Amino acid sequence: MGSIDKVRNKFLGTSFLNQTSDEDKKLNARVEVANEVSSLSSDENLQAHVFQDPAVAEYYRQVYENTKYECREYVDHDLTWTKEEERKIVWKNDWYVTFWAFVMFTALDFDRGNIQQALSDDMLKDLKLTTNDYNLGSTINLVCFLSAELPSQLLSKWIGPDIWIPSQLVLWSIVSICQCTIKTKSGFLATRALIGALQGGFIPDVCLWMSYFYTAKEFPLRMSLFYIANPLTQVWSSLLAFALLKIHTNSLKEGWRWLFIVEGAFTLLIGLVSFFKMPASVVQTRAWYRKKGWYTEREEKILVNKILRDDPSKGDMHNREPVGPKELVKTLLDYDLWPIYAVRFLTDIGSSPVGQYMTLTLRKLGFSTFRTNALTIPYNMSSIITLVIIGYLSEVFNQRALAMAITPFWVLCCIIPLRFWPGAQKDVWGTYALLTVLLGHASLASITITWCSANSNSVRTRAVSAALVNMFAQAAGICSSNIYRKDDAPLYKRGNTNLIIVAFATLVACFLAKGYYIFRNKQREKKWKSFTKEEKEDYMRLTTDEGNKRLDFRFIH
Repeated sequence: MGSIDKVRNKFLGTSFLNQTSDEDKKLNARVEVANEVSSLSSDENLQAHVFQDPAVAEYYRQVYENTKYECREYVDHDLTWTKEEERKIVWKNDWYVTFWAFVMFTALDFDRGNIQQALSDDMLKDLKLTTNDYNLGSTINLVCFLSAELPSQLLSKWIGPDIWIPSQLVLWSIVSICQCTIKTKSGFLATRALIGALQGGFIPDVCLWMSYFYTAKEFPLRMSLFYIANPLTQVWSSLLAFALLKIHTNSLKEGWRWLFIVEGAFTLLIGLVSFFKMPASVVQTRAWYRKKGWYTEREEKILVNKILRDDPSKGDMHNREPVGPKELVKTLLDYDLWPIYAVRFLTDIGSSPVGQYMTLTLRKLGFSTFRTNALTIPYNMSSIITLVIIGYLSEVFNQRALAMAITPFWVLCCIIPLRFWPGAQKDVWGTYALLTVLLGHASLASITITWCSANSNSVRTRAVSAALVNMFAQAAGICSSNIYRKDDAPLYKRGNTNLIIVAFATLVACFLAKGYYIFRNKQREKKWKSFTKEEKEDYMRLTTDEGNKRLDFRFIH
């Protein structure tokens, strides 16, 4: 068991215990008894939970019944389990949920990012396109990706992620394969648009599906492991490019065309398999092709109760219940999540232009096609390591804003020398080393996703906010894809000056976001403590406040 203060704070953040002095004494006594029992049997999970308050238990019983929550029949407030049982379930989730989510994300990144390997094989030259044409294609891709984020998430919430996500994979894989037939600028722009539209919403869809299987404390690290797919796919794609770009036939003379065919076929296979790898919920893992399911009946019950005790709001919608127009507008106007959107927008601009132009920059510095692809591997490996470290630190110290502030500081330490170093063009290997360190920072996408999830406090808000935060990420991509321009090549001094300004703005935004949530928590704490015990009970029964607007909810920062 944790300390009394830790347990009390946990309750305050996710439950509805009354915090009068009398109630504090009761809580202290209960925790002391639990500690004594725990010392006699350390394996038993006897930790206090929100449903031990009868008012809370009854309130959520009605909520789960009204929404026809698919796991409601498994709720048991008296259920206990051992730590070993819990570890076994987490391990199963890591294998079945996180690993396959990682595989699907890898498929997305193959088809989204293989354009960079194609560029190293003179794709633009073969199609008689300029870097500005490439910027236009990137912008169109991101606009379509952004535009599809929210509709895709709403569709997924309606028909179920287990159906929609594999369908997305299959559809965009077909378009990716068709890129081998591109011959004109129009064809290039059209395929970029279709891939963006079909991939939009995939990330928030998968993240929402994953959240059904993990507690808030377990989620950040798993999201970091999920987002490892970004840099790791770049490594794999670069290695594959060694072989694929060497393929030349009479019908398809350019290697980059074979790159699209082979990698598109690979992701198409993953899409087809995904129809059989994604159950709709914790209690729906059994099927005609998976008769035993993922869990035993007891494990299903443990997982359902463990998830709900951590966050009761995860049962306030059925997994095939659509988000209505009124609820959608309410979530869009939820100003308490705007600080996270702002931070995500700025951090995603970060060093993005440097990464987008890495292969082109290395080619202009005189490196061959194959060496160029090999030289992208080190910074991607560094990014994997820093991503896991940042995710772990944010979980251990329960800090989001401060963990995110590390990345803009990292960018500043590298982008300032890159901007003002006079030997950037002459010292090829020195420039490469600086670029590698610069791009080796952690991606912050995983932290913003879990941050939004934790501060939503309802499935409805969580579903929409996951799409919105990714829309801001795509908006950042649109901006960043136009920072480096042809007239600023090859050192892009004007562009790097803009990136320095953005990095400073990101640091400020991280600290402002933290300050905002501390302020909001103090506001609510003051008002909540002013209530009598009876007023708190009346609030519980009668309030129309929902999600993160409840007075008994506390924001994570």
